[in-house]
Amino acid sequence: MTAQALKERHREIRDGQPEALRLRIHRALSWLIRSEQESEDLDTRFILQWIALNAAYAREFGREETERDRVRGFFETLVKRDSERRLHQALFQQFSGPVRTLIDNKFTFEPFWTAMRTHDSSGRWEDSFANGKKAAFAAVMLGDTAKVLGIVFDRLYVLRNQLVHGGATWDSQLNRSQIADGAAILGTLVPLVLSIMIEQSDQDYGEVLYPVVG
Repeated sequence: MTAQALKERHREIRDGQPEALRLRIHRALSWLIRSEQESEDLDTRFILQWIALNAAYAREFGREETERDRVRGFFETLVKRDSERRLHQALFQQFSGPVRTLIDNKFTFEPFWTAMRTHDSSGRWEDSFANGKKAAFAAVMLGDTAKVLGIVFDRLYVLRNQLVHGGATWDSQLNRSQIADGAAILGTLVPLVLSIMIEQSDQDYGEVLYPVVG
């Protein structure tokens, strides 16, 4: 489903939604619509898709909460509310290949880059990578949608950081496959996320960051 189609659906029901939820979806759709206009520039498309996802789940941090904790909780909630298992089908059928490629790619594994930055030659990141892959592929085999979503987010978050923090060259050939897979995955997952949020208007995702102030 396109972002514009989702926007039309949202217009039909938004007046009955809590203000925080309405604003989340409105903001996310604005970025998702813009992302769909970028058919050639995958770096820009990926960043815009990420902003759309961020607009959907962003809220104040708890004292002991990390970004990963927050998004994992968000995905767990969505999976429970996804009665048609659309997220499951996207991960395990439509994108089974790209998901496995991301999991198997050391360049989307943050401890690899930490070892590079700290000149750590102990090989610990390699052990962590091997163990992480085993756990990830086990989750794939078990069809654990929420866990696989969390793992995919972790890997895509590394790509997000490379782009947003200037750790990659625009349109670089060095990361084309990762960015192409990432944009394809987000291009399907983010509309599904917003579709579930639109349909399940009774779910509380907390107060939005930066509320509208008159």
